[in-house]
Amino acid sequence: MPVIDRILADSTFQRRFFFLAKRFVAGETTEAAISAVRSLNAQGMTASLDFLGEDVFERESALATRDAYFEILEAIRASGVQTNVSVKLTAIGLLLGEDFALENLSAILKRAGQNDDPFVRIDMEGSAVTAATLDVFERAYATHQNVGIVLQAYLKRTKGDVERAIAQGARVRLCKGAYDEPPGLAYKEMPQIRRTYVQLAEMLLTRGNYPGIATHDRRLIDEIQRFVEHHGIARDKFEFQMLYGCRPELQRDLIARGYRVRVYVPYGTHWAGYFYRRVLERRENAIFALSSIFWR
Repeated sequence: MPVIDRILADSTFQRRFFFLAKRFVAGETTEAAISAVRSLNAQGMTASLDFLGEDVFERESALATRDAYFEILEAIRASGVQTNVSVKLTAIGLLLGEDFALENLSAILKRAGQNDDPFVRIDMEGSAVTAATLDVFERAYATHQNVGIVLQAYLKRTKGDVERAIAQGARVRLCKGAYDEPPGLAYKEMPQIRRTYVQLAEMLLTRGNYPGIATHDRRLIDEIQRFVEHHGIARDKFEFQMLYGCRPELQRDLIARGYRVRVYVPYGTHWAGYFYRRVLERRENAIFALSSIFWR
């Protein structure tokens, strides 16, 4: 395990240095998560709550994550905030077996079905579990229509996955991709990733079921805006999706322009790996993290 991974995984580090992640993580408790969503709702945005965690290898930990989703779904019902939830399958037992993960996912889907917004989004993780994630999703979707998937534009397989999701009528969140994948599996150059993203987004916007256009890239957003205007695609047929703490001014601008915006809101104590990926994504995120250390 690399040194940085060992540091980030240390529980003492996570307790002492949560202030570093506060821009990108709503908090460590259910109450903090609901409060963050309430603030976003007041600005005209909806949300998707994600209880942080991944790569669980113990059955008890997977069941604890499942129960954490039961808790947040109940809190959503009680508070009346406008949000659904997102879940990583490795956090609810995928690495212990697809059947076990499906059992836990199905329990979450059943509980979510009691909410005003019953939708549950399955997050996509690294390529090592892409096929298994899609398999569990399709098995769940066969019996629960309140589940959707995330697809990553930089993976070379994704066009086929988008076509399959469109044929199924499944809801897709399209993102660029955040994991370091080998060139045999993923496009590595940003111009190619952007071209592929636009191509896939256009497929979803014209033939898909309420796609989530997930990006902070202003060039891509401008391209999507031109496309929907040119083709007369109504603004209630899709939504832009962004991450909590990333380009909030752009989120507000899109709301002011009459677009729907959903913000992905992570929370929980296992924030370090997620925070690390956010810092690596953009130079401005790294600068923010460093300034938090020196100006705290």
